[in-house]
Amino acid sequence: MSQLLVRDVDEALVLELKRRAAEHGRSAEAEHREILRHALLEKQPKPRSFKEVLASMPSLGGDDLFDVR
Repeated sequence: MSQLLVRDVDEALVLELKRRAAEHGRSAEAEHREILRHALLEKQPKPRSFKEVLASMPSLGGDDLFDVR
């Protein structure tokens, strides 16, 4: 396995990593590995285009609903 050294990490991030690791019952190093694995290897859903979002909206009827005579 390879090793990764990350320099100049803000102390607030280190504290949050340690807090999160304790919450999950693992070391900060194991938590770091899990964060990297999740961020880089798990498939993230592809964002839908505006066109896809509009096409997925249900039809609510014709324009006669908006007739203001």
